[in-house]
Amino acid sequence: MTIRTALTAMFGLEHPIVLAPMGGVSGGRIAAAVSNAGGLGLVGGGYGNPEWLARELEIAAAGTQRPWGAGVITWAANAAVIELMLAHRPHAFMLSFGDPRPYAAAIKRAGCKLICQVQDLAGARTALEVGADVIVAQGAEAGGHGAMRGTLPLVPAIVDIAASVPVLAAGGIADGRGLAAALMLGAAGALIGTRYYASTEALGGDEAKQRMVAGSGEDTLRTRVFDIVRGYDWPRPYTGRALRNRFAERWGADEDGLRDAFEVERARFEQAGRDGDYEVRMVWASEAVDLIRSVESAARLTRDIGAAAEQLLRRGATFVG
Repeated sequence: MTIRTALTAMFGLEHPIVLAPMGGVSGGRIAAAVSNAGGLGLVGGGYGNPEWLARELEIAAAGTQRPWGAGVITWAANAAVIELMLAHRPHAFMLSFGDPRPYAAAIKRAGCKLICQVQDLAGARTALEVGADVIVAQGAEAGGHGAMRGTLPLVPAIVDIAASVPVLAAGGIADGRGLAAALMLGAAGALIGTRYYASTEALGGDEAKQRMVAGSGEDTLRTRVFDIVRGYDWPRPYTGRALRNRFAERWGADEDGLRDAFEVERARFEQAGRDGDYEVRMVWASEAVDLIRSVESAARLTRDIGAAAEQLLRRGATFVG
């Protein structure tokens, strides 16, 4: 028996688990692996690089006969990118970090389930207005970009206003305990990112993955410095959670100084990418990085997290009566 929720019914899943569409990390191979294992894999469209998207979306589409999807950073998207992604016929499309209204109708017309990730109640209300089929309530514990609210109080608050629309919990979930807890909060499943980053199919350097294995939640911080040095003007209130490194320690309290030194530091940052130097380059990671002890296959992670959550939910029934 598997866990049954509104999410599993919507997509015919075996596990109420969705791969976070991490830009530059969630490529076609890992998306297909998660879907093949009974979850829902999402390709991370990030800032909308057409060549990257065309390649990775094709890999996902060819790699599974099960439902899969894609996601994009909403404020950085445009109609051409949305059209390119929809041309590969994903079953689900996730909009994150920005107003979904410019693109929601096109996604719905294409027959996709619209997933909107939000960080507050106002965002959830907007998602409901545009007809979101699923809402992701993302807490600040999440790796990569997020806002201010914590996962534990945010999820049930959004569940309360979402009515029949399924809500997924995101932020700080990395194992079956987190998934089971999310379900007890009223969520229909969990969106998981950092744990899947430390998987064999995820794009990204082995050194970055090993840093997650060795890291702890206390090693993470929310910062804007990695966006500043890359030239991305992320709107407020979004910041990025990453593992601490020398670059973040140097510039974290001097964002204006980093802007003044942009040309020099940008060149240094790009060289660090070529060298695999993660004392300069960022490793996005959630507070749940403590729970990552090895790099595993995405299929095994999906099955293990789902099975562990099911076991915990069965055990929970023994607490009553």
